[in-house]
Amino acid sequence: MNKITSILLVGFVVVFGLLSCDSGSLRRTPGHIYAPDMTYSRAYDAYTSNPNFSDSLTSRPPVLGTVAVGHQLPDHLVEGDTNVYKAFTTTMKFNDEELKEGGRLFNIYCGICHGQNLDGNGPLYNGGNGKFAAAPANFKDAKYLHMPVGTMYAAVKFGKNAMGSYASQLDIKQRWMVISYIKSFQSKNGVDAFTMSSEKVNVAIVDSAKGDVIAVK
Repeated sequence: MNKITSILLVGFVVVFGLLSCDSGSLRRTPGHIYAPDMTYSRAYDAYTSNPNFSDSLTSRPPVLGTVAVGHQLPDHLVEGDTNVYKAFTTTMKFNDEELKEGGRLFNIYCGICHGQNLDGNGPLYNGGNGKFAAAPANFKDAKYLHMPVGTMYAAVKFGKNAMGSYASQLDIKQRWMVISYIKSFQSKNGVDAFTMSSEKVNVAIVDSAKGDVIAVK
């Protein structure tokens, strides 16, 4: 074997050896990393302390002025401002299925106190024999028949007297669905007309003198 052949053989072995150290995109021994904290970032579990933020919270709140995906615009109500409560309302309208859902939510969260018949005689009161000595609101009572929807909404959001807040259980739309269910029930008992329905309601115009139906709109 001459000298040139020996050099070529050694060179081939060296090159082959170097190539064999490369396993494609995966390097098992990458050597030194300039900024290891950028390559291998430290993960923090939700609700654990995080030293990277001044408030030590890992779960970050939404950016100020933004609304998270799937959430609704805030209502901006301030607790205790009863004058604003009375004027507060919504443009939401609900169909029959949504009213039915409002009734289901009422029975889950409200019926235990206010009763499924909305008469304030739920299981926790039970005619004075239950846990509560004072009767919850009776939505058939004159005090509540004409109560503004905003006042009802505030009671659901902030709570009132012995009733706690249901803001964490019911989102904005669900609160209005429950209130629309109550108002729909009250309208069927001879009080204010129900105005939160998305369904077309036919109204008969009657001749007050003769009692005859003049038109239907």
